[in-house]
Amino acid sequence: MNAETTAAASSTAGMAGKYLTFSLAEEEYGLPVLKVREIIKMMDITEVPQVPAHVKGVLNLRGKVIPVIDLRLKFGFPQGDVTARTCIIVVEVALAMGPVMMGIIVDYVSEVLNLAAEEIEQTPEFGDRVCTDYMKGIAKVKGTVKILLDLDRVLGPEDAALRAA
Repeated sequence: MNAETTAAASSTAGMAGKYLTFSLAEEEYGLPVLKVREIIKMMDITEVPQVPAHVKGVLNLRGKVIPVIDLRLKFGFPQGDVTARTCIIVVEVALAMGPVMMGIIVDYVSEVLNLAAEEIEQTPEFGDRVCTDYMKGIAKVKGTVKILLDLDRVLGPEDAALRAA
């Protein structure tokens, strides 16, 4: 093994573990189960004026108000139809002011996978003009590819600043 291969192997070793996988626009994504607080069915979301289109509003979850993001819209996909399988994954995101609970709307939850380091690859390079900071890596499972997300970057305010640069 050369130094580059060894460095890549050690960085993917830190990503091994359990991931909740879900679908968005026919693609599969994963996020660490330690970020997931609960999965709830779609419910009434109170709209908030003057927010970006991907911010659907807020919901009252057992007395706690949490913002809800439509991940399809956040990623630039077309708005999806709400089906019986559409759900909200409540996650904890690390922001500058501390941990924050948020809901993300996904097409459907697939399964929980236990990923080994050898099933995970570093995010491929797409060139200077494409920001892939929101991706932790790529999982190769049973002949399919799942994009592993870094929710702190996807949902954090730093994400918007990085993309504007």
